[in-house]
Amino acid sequence: MTETTGSRQSAQTRSRLHRVFTSRQSRWLLVIAILVGIGGYVVGLNIAYLDIAAARQAIQTLRADNQKLKTQISDQNATQVALQNKLTTTEASLEAIVPSKNTYDIKPNQSMIVAGGRLTIGLIGSPTNESVNININGKRQSAATGDVIKIALDPPTTCQIRVQSFDMFRVILAASCAQSQ
Repeated sequence: MTETTGSRQSAQTRSRLHRVFTSRQSRWLLVIAILVGIGGYVVGLNIAYLDIAAARQAIQTLRADNQKLKTQISDQNATQVALQNKLTTTEASLEAIVPSKNTYDIKPNQSMIVAGGRLTIGLIGSPTNESVNININGKRQSAATGDVIKIALDPPTTCQIRVQSFDMFRVILAASCAQSQ
């Protein structure tokens, strides 16, 4: 009995499908559904194409901006190097004019008052290969690089003059005074 019921139901289902596909209204619905599907597909492709075109345009813009930024960075690096060189030169010039604290650059036949006015130091003539002749408060001293000359001004004050370096055109000295206890 179940077999006859099952075959009757499948026959009824087939006849309904046959009526749906053979009726004029159903055919139009099927054609409209196919056209809507094709139209949706075409619209989807167009939207995807527009998105891809916008992405390509954005990439071109970003590449141009990237190139501009690379050029700016290169220019800024060159400017930075030039400014660093200028700073180094300026620092060297400043060091030559105003040396480090208690360090003095003395040229031949030039004298300076140093150590808070306690000492007068002068370079006598040009330095030789081995030594320099220094006049300290009217007394002539001969010294080489690294030599330390101690001068006792009065019982509580002692000054030291150290020859840091010299060449044919100058001598660099460090001079300081301290109170002895």
